Amino acid sequence: MKEIKEISATETYQLRHTVMWPNHPMDFIKLPEDHNGVHFGLFNAEELICVVSLFIDGDTAQFRKLATKVSEQGKGFGTEILHHLIAYCEDLKLKKLWCNARVNKSEFYKKFGLLKTNSIYTKGGIDFVILEKLI
Repeated sequence: MKEIKEISATETYQLRHTVMWPNHPMDFIKLPEDHNGVHFGLFNAEELICVVSLFIDGDTAQFRKLATKVSEQGKGFGTEILHHLIAYCEDLKLKKLWCNARVNKSEFYKKFGLLKTNSIYTKGGIDFVILEKLI
């Protein structure tokens, strides 16, 4: 049975590390503002499969560190957690949602109405683009 629920920042760390930056130390995936975020986990049969963190500033929110267990990618878990996240933002009457996406993953986010901006940068040898959606 699948379930999405709020979790602690600490509970996101293992998936963030394994999926996003496995060749870096664990501290690389921790964010200074993690204690201010709302963190969601998607569980399948009680196993944590997908995580995402949301940081709200006024009427704008940024989601960060969306990570799905490698063996479970392509099965719709990321889609489910993003739909949940967008509905959460709509319930809070936020006006804008944005993220920093790896350029090679940006097409995925277009399905959710996130559009590329002209802001592109490189971190750890990986190209990122800022995407945003008006809610």
